[in-house]
This record gives sequence, structure tokens and C-alpha cells, in this order.
Amino acid sequence: MNQDSIVYLNGVFQPLSEAKVSVLDRGFIFGDGVYEVVPVYHRRPFRMAQHLERLENSLAATRIPNPKSAAEWEALLLEMIRQTPYEQQAVYLQITRGVAPRDHGFPQEVTPTVFMMTVPLKTPTPEQIEHGVACVSAEDFRWHRCDIKSISLLGNVLLRQISVEAEAIETILFRDGFLTEASASNVLIVKNGVILTPPQNHLILSGVSLNAVLEFASMVSLPVEVRPVSRMEVLAADELWLTSSGKEVLAVTTLDGKPIGDGKPGVLFKKMWAYYQSEVRKQESEIRKPVL
Repeated sequence: MNQDSIVYLNGVFQPLSEAKVSVLDRGFIFGDGVYEVVPVYHRRPFRMAQHLERLENSLAATRIPNPKSAAEWEALLLEMIRQTPYEQQAVYLQITRGVAPRDHGFPQEVTPTVFMMTVPLKTPTPEQIEHGVACVSAEDFRWHRCDIKSISLLGNVLLRQISVEAEAIETILFRDGFLTEASASNVLIVKNGVILTPPQNHLILSGVSLNAVLEFASMVSLPVEVRPVSRMEVLAADELWLTSSGKEVLAVTTLDGKPIGDGKPGVLFKKMWAYYQSEVRKQESEIRKPVL
């Protein structure tokens, strides 16, 4: 982003260079806030209702009052998209508890801080789709409320840096010998033609893209099991996938330097990736219908 990029802060669209937040904002002091990232294809939000539902869940879990209705959020997101030049973009939305004197307890009568920006959407390259990507693994040492999409992301940052330094795409996480997720993605495996993924509990973020993949799997008659997945099952998987708003669905072909399956993107990945792209292309067919 450059300093002239338009962002939204507390009711005002303004250049990034003019946007200012108090140093006493609880997002800055405590990481006391939540966020969402909504992918946009051809200037249309993808699965916006699901992202707004997760935002509401995160706000409720942190007891931050939701400052807007779903209809108001939708209108604001569409206006943010309209004010930016990118056809494909990722809209970042952050809400903190607001500005108050530093005290761990919730302040009374404080107004939440609302911030929004958008950046070009980065999706997997053709080479990554064709050949897959490398990942590393680590013990999941984060807190026990990973179901909240919190801006308190230090654990995720430290875990992601492991893969950065290993020149890998992601760090896949295990807790007590069982798969949770990755530092910024959800994870699925394929074994004997069945897609497996862990249950979405307090240790795992309910991924909008993950849920889309599970929904798409049912549409193309691919069997799915949601259950605990052991580390040994991951290592012996035929296929290993990442999902997120930016990664969409992406095949992992090596983990900790060892091949997954035959070391190439699998048949079911190719089928799922093609179906995911067909859903994205539906955005193109809607372009002529004015929504902005």
C-alpha cells in the first residue's frame, strides 16, 4: 500500500497517510480486537455472508459490541471496494474495543474502533498449482481460543516465521500429536479417497474457505470425514491441502522435506481446485449486474 491508498477509519474514507489511531486504543495496548479478511473477485465479495457471520461470532466471543448491522457492513464493504482500483482484492476489516485508559478490565461506555483497508488479492501461482508447495511442521503453542479471529496473533507470527526461515509456504501445526491447522490456513488430508479434517473447536478457526471446500466436496460427491487427525495420518496421507482466503485450496507436496504421497498434487486436489475456480468464475457472470 502507498500513502495515498484509501482506507476507512471510524466513519471516514481517507488517505492512509491521514489515518490516525490513539496510542491508548486497546487494539494497540492489548491486541483487544478482532478482524476479518474478505476475498474479492471481479470487484465482488466472495462468500461475504459467511465472513460477516464469523465476524459476529468473534465479536460476541470477545464481548465487543457489533457497531453495525449485517446490511451496514455489506454496504460499507462494497463502498470500500468501489473506492479502490483493484479488480481482485482482499478487504481487511478490524474492530477493537476502543480507546480507554490502560486497564485490563473492560472499559465502560467506550466506542469500538473500526478500520478497513484493501490490498491486491494474492492467490496461488500457476507453478504452485501445478507442482504443489513445501511446508514444515511445529507444535501448536498458541492459546486455547483459536476459534476467535483475534488480532492478537503473536503465536501465529512466530509459527509462520518458522516456515519463512525454511523457505516454505506454511507451518502445519500439531497439538499433543493431533493436527490443528496451520499458522494462517486450515488443513485437510486425503487418504484412500476420503477427505479428512479436524473438527472446528476452540483450537481451530472456523475457516470460511475450509467450509467452502467441504461444501464443494459434497457437490462433487467426494466423501468427507470430520474427526481428529493424528500426526501419523498426516505423514501417511495421499494428499495434503491448505485452504484460506488467499490460498483458496492448495496442495502441499512436501512436509519437513519429505514427500506427501507421490510428491505431486493429487487427483482429488485437481478436482477440488477446478470446482473452486468454477465457483470463483461465477463472479464474472455477475459482473453486469450492478451492485456497487
